[in-house]
Amino acid sequence: MYGVFGGYTRWAVVFLIIFVLFFLLVPAYTTTTCTTTTVV
Repeated sequence: MYGVFGGYTRWAVVFLIIFVLFFLLVPAYTTTTCTTTTVV
């Protein structure tokens, strides 16, 4: 099972982390640049 899903799970986790970071950073970056206010 590990031999089959070993590489796929690794890429899935990496893609998931990048996807989450993208969704978290892009809206925050756009809001801070558009409003130019310190939104926590």
